[in-house]
Amino acid sequence: MIHRLPKMTRIPALVLSGMILAVLIGPLLFPHAYDLPGEMTYAPPSLAHLCGTDLNGRDLLLRILEGGRISLLVGICGAAISLVIGTTYGLVAGSSRNSVDNSMMRFVDILYSVPRLIFILIFINAFNERLQLAASNHGWEWLVGSSRLVILILSLGIIEWLTMARIVRGQTLTLRERSYVAAARVLGEGYWTILWRHLLPNLAGIILVYLTLAIPSVIIDEAFLSFLGLGVQAPQSSWGSLLAEGASAINPLKGAWWLILFPSIALLTTLLALYSLGDALRRSIGAKGV
Repeated sequence: MIHRLPKMTRIPALVLSGMILAVLIGPLLFPHAYDLPGEMTYAPPSLAHLCGTDLNGRDLLLRILEGGRISLLVGICGAAISLVIGTTYGLVAGSSRNSVDNSMMRFVDILYSVPRLIFILIFINAFNERLQLAASNHGWEWLVGSSRLVILILSLGIIEWLTMARIVRGQTLTLRERSYVAAARVLGEGYWTILWRHLLPNLAGIILVYLTLAIPSVIIDEAFLSFLGLGVQAPQSSWGSLLAEGASAINPLKGAWWLILFPSIALLTTLLALYSLGDALRRSIGAKGV
């Protein structure tokens, strides 16, 4: 599949594919003891532990790979939610009458003025306990322990759709004046049919580019929140929470530099691959005149 991509996208696509495979398969290759507390606390990188160990003697490389699962899950799911909301909202706004379009975009401007951190904190505090209670009543034990993660994904997805809505709305304003849209109206096709059959397919390239740029944005937001202790909570971990643990281990009495270096490398590599892939796709689509 990768050899079919434009040349400029192949390297970031390979790096990203390698990272996804590593976080999915890598943890399965480690001995179970590496995930348990041990006596080798703050052990520096060695042949036994390539990235060293943490405060509890757990293998850091294993924790980075497991944390990558959470970070990528939040990034992909959050971006997907923002994609659906933003695309639908932008399509409706761009294809509606001027009065409706202006009202919808003023609503977007109002949401832009709301601080993200405050919104996420309100969302978590308002729904976390309710979701845990509902999950417990239905016997969904897996959701009880992951309720905060689910709410984090939903809240990040809800606040990331605003830019997508503006992009899709701007493109829709241009596309709705094309001759094939006018022909569809003359032939009697309905509003929603024109929207999904004629406008949406011609926005696929722009939407794909945005998706590759939205995923790192969501990952950064999650890492920032987890770094502050407001995101993913123990026993789950993400790259952001690992960076927070690493930062707390750097002081004049001890310098466990590996605890912050290796999670940073994993996060930075993934973000660079995603941004490079999105930029390459944007250039490729622009070169084709889409």
